[in-house]
Amino acid sequence: MSEAISGTSQAFETALKVGRPPNITRLFPHSRALIVSGKVIDRAMLAKGKAMTIAANGRNHFVIRGALMAAQRANAAIIMEIAKSEGGANPYCAVNYWNLARQVDAVMNELGITVPVALHADHYGIKGEKDVTSAKTEIPSMFDAGITSIAIDASHLPDDENLLASLELSPLVPGWAGFETEVGEIKGKEGLSTKEEALFLIRGLNALDRFPDWIALNNGTTHGIEASDKGIQVPLTMEIHEALAKYRVSGAQHGTSGNSSERLREIAEKTRTTKANVATALQMITWGVEVNEYGNAMLNEQGEFVKRSDAGVTDELWAEMVAYADSAGLKAGNYKKLNLPFENKLLGLPREVRERMAKGVADFVYELLVDVFNAGDTAPIALDAVLDKGSFDLGPKGTRLEDPQEWTETKIRERGGRLMAAHGPEGDFDD
Repeated sequence: MSEAISGTSQAFETALKVGRPPNITRLFPHSRALIVSGKVIDRAMLAKGKAMTIAANGRNHFVIRGALMAAQRANAAIIMEIAKSEGGANPYCAVNYWNLARQVDAVMNELGITVPVALHADHYGIKGEKDVTSAKTEIPSMFDAGITSIAIDASHLPDDENLLASLELSPLVPGWAGFETEVGEIKGKEGLSTKEEALFLIRGLNALDRFPDWIALNNGTTHGIEASDKGIQVPLTMEIHEALAKYRVSGAQHGTSGNSSERLREIAEKTRTTKANVATALQMITWGVEVNEYGNAMLNEQGEFVKRSDAGVTDELWAEMVAYADSAGLKAGNYKKLNLPFENKLLGLPREVRERMAKGVADFVYELLVDVFNAGDTAPIALDAVLDKGSFDLGPKGTRLEDPQEWTETKIRERGGRLMAAHGPEGDFDD
C-alpha cells in the first residue's frame, strides 16, 4: 500500500486549508476532517483506473462509524450518503440530509480519520411539479447543512420531463459540488436503460453547460433484499458508458445487493463506474443479521432473518425489533423502516455492543474497498487532485459539445416523445 495520509503532514494541512468547500468551512471552521466535493472522489478513482469507491448509505450512526473506519484502514477516499426516502422530509432513518455532515464531521474528528470524504444527497427524487417547487428551497438548504454532492433523480418521469426538471434544478447545485443524474428507473426492473435514453439526457444537459460527474442507470439495479440472481448487466453498462465517453461522465452503480464480488469487480474493471452505492447490507450488519458475500441477508426455513448472537445488537433488542416489525406488518424488505424508531435504542446499547456494530460494518466495507472495488490507496490520489488544483473546486470534466439551439424545450419534448417506451412495473429505488 502507498503511504497513508498523515494528519500532521504538510500536504494534509494544506488540503485542509484549500480543499474543504465553503459550506464546510463555514459550518466547521475548526475541524480537521477533510470533507471534500464529490468531484474529488470521482477524479481519484479515474486517476487510479479501474476503481470505484463505496457510497455508503448511513442509515444509522454505526454505518457511518464503520464505513469511515474502513476507509481509514484501506487508505481510501469514500462517499457517505443518504437518500431522500431514507433522510428527506418524510424519512425512515434518523440520519438525514441535514445532519449527515454533522455526524460525519464529528466521527472523523473523534477517530482521527484523515482520508477525503464526500457527502452525497442520493436519489433526490423528483416525481412531479410539486417536487420541483419544493426542491428550489430544499436543495439550497441541504448545501447549507454541509452536503457536497447531489443526485437529482427525475428518472421516475418520462425522458423529456426528466431532462427538463434536471435543467431547471441543476443551477441550484454549486459549481464546485459533485452532480449525479439518472435515467431509466421509471421502467422498473424489466425496462432496462438504453444508450439512446442516456445520450438524450446527457446531450441535453451538455447543451446547456451542465456537466454531470456521474450518471446512474437502470442496468439491472436491485435495491434492498434481492430475490433474483440476474443482477447488474455488465455488457449493457459497458455499452452505455462507451456511448457517453466523449461527454466524460462516470457511472454511478446503484443497488449492489444481490451481486457477487466477481460481478462487482467486473463493473470496476470493465465500465466507467467510480461510485457504487451500498445500503441494505450495511444496515443488516449493524443489527447482527447474517449476510452472504452478495450482501444479502440470510433467511431461515421460516423466512426469518438469521441473527448472530455474537454480532450486532443484543438478542433482547433484536427480539423487540422483530416484534415491532410484526406488529407493523413489515416484511423482510421493509425492515429498513425500523431505523427511525430504533436509532436511539441503538445508541443506548452498551459500549461493547456499539463497538461490535461499527466493527462489523468496518470489516465488510474494508473488504469491498480493497478486494472488490480496487479503491485501496485512493486517498493520496484524491489529496493530490486537491493540491494540484489548489482549490476545493476541480471544475467540470466535460465541455460543451452540443448546440443549444437543438435543445430548446420544444425540441426536447419532440425527441423525448419518440424515446418513451411502454413502462414496466414501478420499482422501489431508494438506496
